[in-house]
Amino acid sequence: MKTNRFATKTLTAVTAILLAGSLAGCDAAANAFEVIESAPGSATNAPASADPASASGIANTLVQLERIPVKGRAPKTGYSRDEFGPAWADTDHNGCDTRNDILARDLTNETFKPGTNNCVVATGTLADKYTGTNINFIRGQDTSSAVQIDHMVPLSDAWQKGAQQLSADQRKELANDPLNLMAADGSTNSAKGDKDAATWLPPNKAFRCEYVSKQVAVKAKYKLWITEAEHDAMDGVLNGCQ
Repeated sequence: MKTNRFATKTLTAVTAILLAGSLAGCDAAANAFEVIESAPGSATNAPASADPASASGIANTLVQLERIPVKGRAPKTGYSRDEFGPAWADTDHNGCDTRNDILARDLTNETFKPGTNNCVVATGTLADKYTGTNINFIRGQDTSSAVQIDHMVPLSDAWQKGAQQLSADQRKELANDPLNLMAADGSTNSAKGDKDAATWLPPNKAFRCEYVSKQVAVKAKYKLWITEAEHDAMDGVLNGCQ
């Protein structure tokens, strides 16, 4: 059975929206769902829509895309995974590391390693969005890699497009932000590497609208930039979603 590690955040957001509606009418409540521009790493800077692949979500994402600066790729000099903090830190302080948080969120029928307070995912089934296939996850030295946790905006790509200017805490937040993370087929994730939308898109075409929408949301949230080729690729995908 899934844990309730995400329930508190969801209830808090819903309460805020309902309160806005009671204080200032329906318009205020509706506006609570709008994207709020804030400092990188702020929890208020949410995706434009609960369903980024919906018609309204795509329209909002296209507007958001045009606000992202277009620049050349900076040198990769100085990049290392360590620049984004220790891998899979417990940034939400729920007692579970980020990898297991995302596995618990994205897998179904999951079981947990005994004695870990439902933190360490032992088994489960992933409906993989990158390939459109189902993958059985079994935790183990020779089996865990079948399901990897992907940064939809790769950390190397982020480093070359503005993350060098973020603080260490902001980079750590980016590396562990659920908005930018997804359980995925291991071999497909490895093939993706640190490519951006101009050079790699999911083989499962049905997921491309959501994939690009998430990348736009992450780059906007952390005030990263995009290259011209990346902008054109994103714009082409999103316009094909409407």
